[in-house]
Amino acid sequence: MAPHMLPPCPDRMIVLALGALLLPAVLRAADPEPPLCFGALEASGHLSQPVVTVQSPAELSRAPIGVSSDEAALGVNGDAVLTGNVQVKQGDREIKADRVQYDAQAGKLAVDGNVEYRDPLLIVHGHSGRYSATGGAQFEGAQFEVPSRPARGTAKSMSLDKEGNARLEDVTFTTCPLTDRAWQLRADRIDLDTTRRNGVGRGTRVEFKGLPIFYSPWISFPLGTERKSGFLFPGAGYSTRGGAQLSVPYYWNIAPNYDLSFEPVIFARRGVDVAGDFRWLTRTSRGKLDLSWLPDDRLFDGDRSFVHLGNRTELPAGWRFSLDAANVSDTQYFEDFGQGPEGTSVAFVARTAELTYRDAHWRLRGAFQDFQTIDVDVADIDRPYSMLPQLYASADFSVGRALQLNYGFDAEVVNFERNAGVTGWRYDTAPHIGLDWQGAGYFVRPGISWRATGYSLADTAPGTNQTPHRSLPTASLDAGLVFEGPMGSRGQRRLTLEPRVLYVYTPYRNQDDLPVFDTAVPDLNLVQLFRTNRYVGGDRVGDANQASVGVTSRILDADSGRQLLAATIGQTVYFGTPRVALPGEAINERDTSDLIAQVALTALRDWTANLGVQWNPAEAERERMQVQLQYRPAATSVVNVGYRYQRERIDQAETSFAWPVAKRWSLFGRYVYSLHDNESLDQFAGFEYRSCCWRFRAVGRRFVSSRTGERDTGIYLQLELSGLASVGSSALAFLEDAIRGYSPASPSL
Repeated sequence: MAPHMLPPCPDRMIVLALGALLLPAVLRAADPEPPLCFGALEASGHLSQPVVTVQSPAELSRAPIGVSSDEAALGVNGDAVLTGNVQVKQGDREIKADRVQYDAQAGKLAVDGNVEYRDPLLIVHGHSGRYSATGGAQFEGAQFEVPSRPARGTAKSMSLDKEGNARLEDVTFTTCPLTDRAWQLRADRIDLDTTRRNGVGRGTRVEFKGLPIFYSPWISFPLGTERKSGFLFPGAGYSTRGGAQLSVPYYWNIAPNYDLSFEPVIFARRGVDVAGDFRWLTRTSRGKLDLSWLPDDRLFDGDRSFVHLGNRTELPAGWRFSLDAANVSDTQYFEDFGQGPEGTSVAFVARTAELTYRDAHWRLRGAFQDFQTIDVDVADIDRPYSMLPQLYASADFSVGRALQLNYGFDAEVVNFERNAGVTGWRYDTAPHIGLDWQGAGYFVRPGISWRATGYSLADTAPGTNQTPHRSLPTASLDAGLVFEGPMGSRGQRRLTLEPRVLYVYTPYRNQDDLPVFDTAVPDLNLVQLFRTNRYVGGDRVGDANQASVGVTSRILDADSGRQLLAATIGQTVYFGTPRVALPGEAINERDTSDLIAQVALTALRDWTANLGVQWNPAEAERERMQVQLQYRPAATSVVNVGYRYQRERIDQAETSFAWPVAKRWSLFGRYVYSLHDNESLDQFAGFEYRSCCWRFRAVGRRFVSSRTGERDTGIYLQLELSGLASVGSSALAFLEDAIRGYSPASPSL
């Protein structure tokens, strides 16, 4: 039968369709995404998220309305009754029903029997529905689903007023398929305010496998991507130091640029930890304040607290102010609340406030830095100095058409404070000038600098000079070449040979009367090999008459330029024995330094390997060594093998992995063993089970504190409901940190 054409009347007929448009807001609030069980395409990662476009209300109101049915009865007063496969369509919206009745005088529209509504986002099935211009629209017995985002739900009734506010009664919602509804959300009522774009649920509960796991008499949520105040899902965990724990977080959206996350944590053996973080973001500043306070810790027999404040403010004219400060109540805090050896190894907590400026030529910094000592075993004389204040300035300028002439200076004034040992001011300046000649395949950079350092000291030993000083020059010549040629039968690769030499001359100055505030000998590596001073910090300048020689060879892909293999070897040759030393430092009387070698292999598609060695040729012994081997065919499939060695200090082997072992199962693990101490330092194992709309992770961990040697055991459980929330400890974040190269896939594609 030919379709019956009615005159456009968007305020009558199409409002019924507009009423159903509010349901996607409920689904977008939970933000469900496609699950992992839709067949081979999804399993292979080729199922893409569909792009959905929806007509705006203005566009929809201009679209003509088409109506078709098997039979139609039109009254003289404008009433109409359509029966048999009734279809009402306007734009990208469509309504089907067995029967549609229009009351022209009352302005009411009623649909009955197998009601179906479709738009690009939503499909709704219902027993019946009605609409009036003054009373709004209503569906009875509605079932809805979102084809582009497999999610579905039911509502005993859905009503819409003329302002666009919706109310759903007796609602269920899930992202699970009909054949396996593992979890679902139930609510007695949900109210949606489309103007303010937020919703409120009452009598909300979440069921998993038929068991209730969460309940809230009232919950608020956004209808889009906007933040909204409300309770978040609780978390659970266990550790031998705190026992079982339960957290009940609440999020307060104070303003668009301010929010507060409040998360009280109940420790079975300790008490209640009142924790939270406050964030702010303005036109010029951004920052965060973290706070944890556990009054009357039953195991510790006292109050426990942790505070961390971070802020960065952009000031006019290129200036920036930064603040990063923390404080803990006691020296055992990180031991009791850390979740691994990396969390318990904190020896000092820094507090730094700095004002900086940077442009093309100048760098200025004024800072105050203090430390709270956590490791009580560190003697007072070995604790770091506070810098109250530190003033630093540097400048670099270039002249010439190719910027061949470079000159500038570095200057610093610092007041070093500590409760033990010598304290005082240090004044340090180092002007420099040099040339930079470079071209295709070469560079030559001669330079000279002068460093002058003076002190004004206090708390010195009787008869000690309180104003020592030092000044001396340094001359250097840094030069290198790059040779490159084809490699392979078809020239598909490029082979490079890159020799480099750095000659440094610094005359000897006796510096034994200078204090040691912040100076140390760094580990020898390729960066340190090509520095002009073997010390870091301003209290020592090493005398030098030496040449550092190194050569790097690379194999590159000729088309993409991707590095397939890089190997570097280097060593310093001494033309005179260095005489400057720190207290207790052994003088190197050899003619050469240790040999440094590094190899990085990335040629194989799924394999990478890195090797670094510091070799002592005089004793034919390793000083340091690090080996890393990784097999990573996919983001969720990775195996790591590693080895770390430092002579007489560290001798550790490590392996870690994350690997799918079945269609829905994955295993995780890590094991760190000290060959030096013959004991395991960190070990954990766990598994993950993935279903269509949920996944569960369980990880057990036992570790040794890297500071105290004490052992702790923790259990991490996490239940993730696709498109809703996670329940439990953050095992996912823990796994990403512990397993190098592991990037867990979302439970949905």
